[in-house]
Amino acid sequence: MGIEGAFLRKLPGLVFILAAVLCQIYLGKRMRLPARTLWLVIAGYTFACLFLQFEVVKDPPRPVNYYLDEAGASLTIWGWLADFAAAVLFLRSLIPSGFSRTRRHFLNTTAAALCAAPAVALTTGFIIRKDFHIKEFDLKFPGLPKDLEGLRLLQLSDIHMGAYFSAYDLRRVVDASNNLRADLGFVTGDMITTMRDPLDDCLLELKRLKSSSGMWGCMGNHEKYAKISDYAAAQGRKQNLFFLRRQAETLKFGNSRINLVGVDHQFKHEGYLVGLDKFVKPDEFNLLLSHNPDVFPVAAKQGFQLTLSGHTHGGQINIEAAHTNLNIVDLVTPYTKGLYQKPGSSLYVTSGLGTIGVPVRLGAPPEITLIRLCAS
Repeated sequence: MGIEGAFLRKLPGLVFILAAVLCQIYLGKRMRLPARTLWLVIAGYTFACLFLQFEVVKDPPRPVNYYLDEAGASLTIWGWLADFAAAVLFLRSLIPSGFSRTRRHFLNTTAAALCAAPAVALTTGFIIRKDFHIKEFDLKFPGLPKDLEGLRLLQLSDIHMGAYFSAYDLRRVVDASNNLRADLGFVTGDMITTMRDPLDDCLLELKRLKSSSGMWGCMGNHEKYAKISDYAAAQGRKQNLFFLRRQAETLKFGNSRINLVGVDHQFKHEGYLVGLDKFVKPDEFNLLLSHNPDVFPVAAKQGFQLTLSGHTHGGQINIEAAHTNLNIVDLVTPYTKGLYQKPGSSLYVTSGLGTIGVPVRLGAPPEITLIRLCAS
């Protein structure tokens, strides 16, 4: 990726740290903290954040890895709360000094509630983040071959195994998945978050997945960031989990065939699915595995009847307001979660299992997906 690419990947985290530091300085001065105490807190927070951001400790042992991830998540939540509290107090400071006492009391109470609300929401989202749901539904396709009708497709994605999603958590998911009696199983990327995370443990748990026609997968952006895609593909093959990396595999069901194609996570600047149309077979059911759902318009034009994706975590933190579901992911993609369709082509974006950034899920429960193919 090079020095420039590595810096750009770190830039959002550095901006977040700077914002959190400035907000804590503002809060400290508003609370009249002693200058020495304030600057010790700021220095400690900044040092800890930069230490973790640049992964100063390379390949730490498992116990150290666990505590580093715990510390990173705690610092992230701390930063978000500081940002929100500073914004509320700043708005409160704009109230004119001559404002009525009754209204000022009301606004002070409201400000306190607004400061407390994120803490309550984050705590709730932290507790329920592993309460996975099974999303099971029929998906209809015109002209679906008879031998493919009723085929059961299992999809898992965005496991992000590490401090906040353990082998035990994945074991529960695998046990529940095996009860669904899938004909085909897919893992659509982001098994881990960083190179420190236990990829081998993740693959060992995924080895237990049962599917009558095998387990297949594609690589996510975090495998790419961690530079472990080649290793993951090789180790996955040993566990009978086959990752397709700009590759195709023909799967036969009676007299019908599925043309299964997989790609590594692709970024917009790389060009979506360039040249992948050569893998499409007009006389077969073409199914694409792509971690990034933004490839869907191109996939539909190329002739893929179904694309399975993840990446978005269903928004991870969703807020319902005025009958609208708000989340930050909607700002960067039109394909946040669920089913999307174009003429002759469908996309399903699963909410996945794990978390990123903040170990919290609100309005986007972790998901095991089972799709039944049906003729329309």
